[in-house]
Amino acid sequence: MPSNDARTLLYAAVPTLATGAVATVVSGVVAGGKGALGAVAGTLVVVLFMGIGLVVLQRTAKSLPQLFQAMGLMLYMAQLLLLFMIMALLKNTSLFDFKAFAFTLLAATIVWVAAQARAYMKAKILYVDPASDKGDKPEKTGPST
Repeated sequence: MPSNDARTLLYAAVPTLATGAVATVVSGVVAGGKGALGAVAGTLVVVLFMGIGLVVLQRTAKSLPQLFQAMGLMLYMAQLLLLFMIMALLKNTSLFDFKAFAFTLLAATIVWVAAQARAYMKAKILYVDPASDKGDKPEKTGPST
């Protein structure tokens, strides 16, 4: 994984994990052990889903740059739909506190998206290929006046 991609993943994962840690403590105090377990599960689901999505998006950008924007929109929509499906499947679980899971999932998702957007804004990614500028004048192809 190139350094810009790894840096973006790191800049998005660290605040999300910090949010998950805070949510785990708060959920543990409010709902006990099952609340803490639900917050940990919510954090892990977000980091796993969003991390895999970021890797897929970066690979798409490298191999098919013309599909980058469409792939990004489709990927985020698919991730949100999968998160809603997971919430629907685990709604009646007794393994952990569902409210702690849901609130942590929501908070971690918002933090991930905001941190990823900030990482992209701060990244110094060239949009002009500096190797193509050799200082040569272009050949004239049209009629001269």
